[in-house]
Amino acid sequence: MQVLQAGQHKFLLLELDADLIVNLVKQAGFEYRLDDTDRTISLDLTIPDRQAPLLLFDASDPGNLGWFSRCQFYVSGQTGAVLQTPIFVANQKDRSGRLLPQGIRLQISKELPASFRLPGRQPITEESIYAVLFNFLNALLNVGVGVCGGPIVRPLAGRTERVGSRN
Repeated sequence: MQVLQAGQHKFLLLELDADLIVNLVKQAGFEYRLDDTDRTISLDLTIPDRQAPLLLFDASDPGNLGWFSRCQFYVSGQTGAVLQTPIFVANQKDRSGRLLPQGIRLQISKELPASFRLPGRQPITEESIYAVLFNFLNALLNVGVGVCGGPIVRPLAGRTERVGSRN
């Protein structure tokens, strides 16, 4: 990890190992396509042989209350940010524009503000990012990840269709 100062701003530059990330993705059981740039690592993740969708659910729907009480991660539906992590997610779509329930796009930021902290005020290190990534992937498969509002990231599991009009 390096510290970069640009004027008044300080940034942490993470030196994430793409091979280690690939190993974590494989351990979780995902197939992947990785794109490693100077500022981000982007992954297209799929589990083609999985019958159920990834456990990305609408946190605001009362029908998903059981999921909501168990989940460890929440995604902002407005931005795709996994809250209190340097991870962003997006849905994958097929050629006709329908959501792929067994796939997700994931992006890990390598540049973070020096004040960035993980939950519990834990400082950022490469090792902590690997642990968060592995836990997030396991949550998508086993526990559930809540989507909080917004049109950018759509739920894949639970009650995903709204009944009635929204005023």
